[in-house]
Amino acid sequence: MMFSVIIPVYNRPEELHELLQSLLKQSFTTFEVVVIEDGSMKDSRAVIDLFKNKLRINYLVQSNTGQGFARNNGMRIAHGDFFIILDSDVILPSDYLLKLSLAIKNRNLDAFGGPDAAAEDFSALQKAMDFAMTSFWTTGGIRGKVKDPAKYQARGFNMGVSRKVYEATGGFLDPDQGEDIEWSIRIKKAGFKLELISEAFVYHKRKNTLRSFAKQAFSFGRNRVNVSRFHPGAIQVVHWLPTLFLLFTLSILVSFFANRLLFLLGLSIFLLWSSGVIITSAIKNSSIKVGILSWITSVSQLWSYGLGLPLELMAKVRKG
Repeated sequence: MMFSVIIPVYNRPEELHELLQSLLKQSFTTFEVVVIEDGSMKDSRAVIDLFKNKLRINYLVQSNTGQGFARNNGMRIAHGDFFIILDSDVILPSDYLLKLSLAIKNRNLDAFGGPDAAAEDFSALQKAMDFAMTSFWTTGGIRGKVKDPAKYQARGFNMGVSRKVYEATGGFLDPDQGEDIEWSIRIKKAGFKLELISEAFVYHKRKNTLRSFAKQAFSFGRNRVNVSRFHPGAIQVVHWLPTLFLLFTLSILVSFFANRLLFLLGLSIFLLWSSGVIITSAIKNSSIKVGILSWITSVSQLWSYGLGLPLELMAKVRKG
């Protein structure tokens, strides 16, 4: 099996350097790299020059189309049997491709998705953002722990498809609006086997600020509605939980003026949840600071996603 590692990049040569450096360390070496420069003002030519004699790299420069279409263009020129799709802000453990090759062969997979994690040397905020995106207390841990293949949907920062899947389904339909979730659903509807490979994790080195992290979560909520344009059943009960969390926290404020007993009950539940977040993260990361930051990122993630989904749904209804 030969892998083609597909990496769209937009104004992030430093990130690309770290990712390519981790590809150099892979124990499984039968792969090529396809880097798609998606209309960057700050290109990665200098980085490519550093690695072109160390890795088999195909560097495609194009006008900006969005990462979904950039990935399609990368797969179009790739030579591998299986395409590994990564975001530029991830770093790979040295056995990442080896674990993929074994799982794909042993489980006869046509496509896969993998989880993300925080490395030990990540900043406190990066570890807190990772916790907010992967914890039981926020997302239920569904990004990396889904046991039912029928319910699993791969994410574009760490996913892959066989050449057969790409040729049969045509790749991503949207440039950057829940395109990975939409394609996951379409892949399974086409009869292909897509599952989570939980051991094939990547270190997701997010460069977000708290503000941009909240903005991204808001977009995720909106994107779920966009996916429902193609797949009407894409919005399920679980996707409304962040909105319920937002309404619950707002109701605590309202009940302070309306009913003190309800206020105390709601506040107690919120404090129990908050304690669970802080303690779990602090123990996991051996840091009270990360625990407190995890509470901030968790609330921000839930509120933002919980607001984005209904607002986009109302906008969709108004448009007819």
